[in-house]
Amino acid sequence: MTDEPGLEPVPEIQFQKVSERTLKSRMIASLRQRPTRGIGLVIILIIVLAAIFAPAITPQDPTQVSLQLRLRPPFWMEDSVSPHFLGTDQLGRDIWTRIVYGARVSLIIGLLAMLVAGPIGVFTGVIAGYRGRSSDTVIMRIADAQLAIPSILLAVTIIAVLGRSLLILIVVLGVTKWVEYARISRAESLYLKETDFVLASRVVGAKTPRIMSRHILPNLMTPIIVLASFTVAEMILAEAALSFLGLGVQPPTPSWGSMISDGRDYLSNAWWVAAWPGLAILITVLAINFVGDWLTEVLHPRSVL
Repeated sequence: MTDEPGLEPVPEIQFQKVSERTLKSRMIASLRQRPTRGIGLVIILIIVLAAIFAPAITPQDPTQVSLQLRLRPPFWMEDSVSPHFLGTDQLGRDIWTRIVYGARVSLIIGLLAMLVAGPIGVFTGVIAGYRGRSSDTVIMRIADAQLAIPSILLAVTIIAVLGRSLLILIVVLGVTKWVEYARISRAESLYLKETDFVLASRVVGAKTPRIMSRHILPNLMTPIIVLASFTVAEMILAEAALSFLGLGVQPPTPSWGSMISDGRDYLSNAWWVAAWPGLAILITVLAINFVGDWLTEVLHPRSVL
């Protein structure tokens, strides 16, 4: 019966269904064992929804200046009820509104920078690992040279030369991160190109582009997805650092990093100006890291039985 061509796809389809059920059960079991990962997932969902529906959550304008309301404290520190329940900054802008709109900036930059770094790193890593020889030498030496330069210093230098804009910021952050994707993709490609299914494809005459797209890349997705989750958190921190230095998102666009920078001169008498955006960064990055740990446990090949 195994020689009949009509029966060949059946085992493969059944295997895929079992694999999907196993993955789903592992995800649920992992969330039950460590509730912090579920909490991180909920926090990320809340932040994303808040960023999307920011005008409905806070009707105030994040760039509206009112010097009469400058440095108003949070609601529990005021004698009267104030519409600015997290307080206002040195220009009288509502801090809660700016945090909600700043979430848009952080998430967009984090995701787009990851989408820049991922394809560049995966493509060059697969080329280096599968083709080897001169391609491997050139790509890896470029990667080693970039690793020798601190990422924040490289980003500051590029932005200082090219100028400051949202597009340049996203590209710069992506360029500083492609090396990690390249090294992981290269290591996996070196292993995969010696596996039986890749060797069999070569024997039957499959071309290199087809082998890469049909056999190498699909088997890279597990470590790449895990790395991508941590990359978003790192890009949010990097954007905040550059904005703090005045090289990131430019005023009056709200950014968590620039809000912290604005509040550093008022820590003694208006701590809330810098504290709330700093807390927003902390909660967001922690939540993303919790989800990244969850994906690592669920998707890591050695954890699949």
